[in-house]
Amino acid sequence: MADTQETLDLSSYVALGDSFTEGLNDARPDGLYAGWADRLARLLAAQRPLGDFRYANLAVRGRLLDQIAEEQVPRVAEIRPDLVTLCAGGNDILRPGSDPDTVAERFEAAVVELKQHAGTVLICTGFDTRGVPVLGLLRGKIATYNGHLRAIADRHGATVADLWSLRSVHDRRAWSEDRLHLSPEGHQRVALLAARSLGLPLGPEQDPEAPWPAAPVLTTAEQRRENLQWAREFLVPWVGRRLRGESSGDNIEAKRPELLPL
Repeated sequence: MADTQETLDLSSYVALGDSFTEGLNDARPDGLYAGWADRLARLLAAQRPLGDFRYANLAVRGRLLDQIAEEQVPRVAEIRPDLVTLCAGGNDILRPGSDPDTVAERFEAAVVELKQHAGTVLICTGFDTRGVPVLGLLRGKIATYNGHLRAIADRHGATVADLWSLRSVHDRRAWSEDRLHLSPEGHQRVALLAARSLGLPLGPEQDPEAPWPAAPVLTTAEQRRENLQWAREFLVPWVGRRLRGESSGDNIEAKRPELLPL
């Protein structure tokens, strides 16, 4: 793993990935998305003198691993940041017939390239989808992919933010209505986990596993009605896009393509 003492003196950060890192569905007033990477950048900037931290976010929703490797990874050689985060491969794993072993091979090639041009590389494992409708069926594939990611981190000295072990996101309130993307509070939990993985000093009120407030318990009928509504509004369109070969990221550009002061 990366030396946490070195990571405390980070002055530049580039985030790579798909919708998870772009920040869906953590809406900002300007219509763009914030997300865990933006939130992590602000935590990092707070460790530096005012104006002495720069940040770029190249992530675009819907991107597959090969697209990220082709479009985003080469930019790191130009920018040469102190920190780069690579959270990718999830869209590949969700595709029918995908092989987590071969996806992991391509992910490792990207990590090897990034290590040449960035001081610290942080990667994220996939979430545990136990109990999640539809996605729970892919739990075994995700676990296999995660095993590869941890081995890749060990081989190349990368830092890991272990989302699989983040229990707080098992709460429904960590997820937005589509159940595929985090809520604002869910993004905050991931940002705190990433910060802790990098060795940032966090206060007691910044615990990614802090308990949630009590919530009303839904009846079986209410849960069934909620699941049916979710399937109509989100699951069916999502499956349809994949059958048509469409991506939610078509004609979307990175929200912060240049390394700018934060």
